[in-house]
Amino acid sequence: MTNNNKSVATFAGGCFWCMVKPFDQWEGVYSVISGYTGGEIKNPSYEQIKTGNTGHRESVQITYDPERISYETILDLYWTQIDPTDPDGQFQDRGPQYQTAIFYHDEDQRMLAEKSKEELQKSDRFNQPIVTEILEASDFYPAEEYHQDFYIKNPEEYKKDREQSGRDEFIERNWK
Repeated sequence: MTNNNKSVATFAGGCFWCMVKPFDQWEGVYSVISGYTGGEIKNPSYEQIKTGNTGHRESVQITYDPERISYETILDLYWTQIDPTDPDGQFQDRGPQYQTAIFYHDEDQRMLAEKSKEELQKSDRFNQPIVTEILEASDFYPAEEYHQDFYIKNPEEYKKDREQSGRDEFIERNWK
């Protein structure tokens, strides 16, 4: 979705704490909000989401200037933060609320997401299928305030969580 030099991209990549910082530090990114999308319950809480029964996924919604950072670049950043072959969650976080997905906001985003997924599959970087879903964006609900900018507000807990998750080791092994 584009409006007055502002576009929105939405991704699920496991624990949203780990998905903010990689996007937050790029020129042209206005904001990265942790939240929930893809489910049926209106205004869900973290307590509801963590059950895995709401249909929502922990997600980030990125508002950016498409003249300064392209959707293709944001897609490239996204892929390098996840294990796109894991159908059951991400790293230490298991369950449907942690499954990966690209939520497209318009037909251009859908086509670019499909193309990037296809290119990743053809790259043979992974010896398993790419299972990240590409889904139409639905209502996005910002997470509770204590989840926002977690890496800034709680740097030690953030660092510990990333270390325990195995995410950084996976990224180093598969993307560097």
